[in-house]
Amino acid sequence: MAAAASESVAELAAGLREVGYVPGDSTALVSYLATKLGKPILVEGPAGVGKTELAKALAKVFDRRLVRLQCYEGLDEAKALYEWNYRKQLLRIQAERQDTAWNEVQDDIFGEEFLLSRPLMDAITSEQPIVLLIDEIDKTDQEFEAMLLELLSDFQISIPELGLVEARSHPIVLLTSNNSRELTEALKRRCLYLWLDYPELDHELEIVRLHVPDLEATIARKLVEIVGMVRDLDLKKPPSIAESIDWARALLLLGADDIDADVFRETLSVIVKHRTDLDIVAERVGVKLGPASVSAP
Repeated sequence: MAAAASESVAELAAGLREVGYVPGDSTALVSYLATKLGKPILVEGPAGVGKTELAKALAKVFDRRLVRLQCYEGLDEAKALYEWNYRKQLLRIQAERQDTAWNEVQDDIFGEEFLLSRPLMDAITSEQPIVLLIDEIDKTDQEFEAMLLELLSDFQISIPELGLVEARSHPIVLLTSNNSRELTEALKRRCLYLWLDYPELDHELEIVRLHVPDLEATIARKLVEIVGMVRDLDLKKPPSIAESIDWARALLLLGADDIDADVFRETLSVIVKHRTDLDIVAERVGVKLGPASVSAP
């Protein structure tokens, strides 16, 4: 699949669909250009629109291992790049003869065997081409971004004790951001840019039908329409595409033949995950689905 998927934008889009990812036109185009130009992709957009899943899908399409660095506040070089195995170094020093010069010991303990590789180093030193996912880069600080610039520009890392470590193969790199803060211009200059938003109705319907093909078409369409109505509300957390799929699977499992007020109320927690949001959605959307049925006495 890898060879065919790289021939054109259309073939890459078809390859993504084969592995369960339905790309928009811009997604397929930017992904294709990134593989041909060797540029990282910065993927921004709200949570739950398929940014991380795009990296996973590209790894499947090109039959590459996925290396993922999950970012968080306070992430530093030691957790992202490498650190020295101090315990092993100490044991090495203790094992040396007492008359060994410090220069010789120092040369010994700062070799690759004493290096603890983290995700970014793992990506650089991999013998086989990989897909590198730097997930939620906006959770880190600008100092961490600055550390990434050499990696993103030249796919290399400078280690003071060892020198320059260059990539053994050319990775496909994706950085994702939920847009919680503005990223630096220096980082953006090194990347192709892709904005992913919540999909249009027909696009999301195609995604839901791909993942839950046994759900009746009329119910799937109604589900997507309702999810769109819910997202239009001022919520703490609008439902993601993954939650639309979860809801479709739940409805199929329950044997629902329609989404009326009763079914909506009973399954609402599948797509709405905050207490205050539950009340807003039930009031604004639930009433539009008609009155709940009244049980016989």
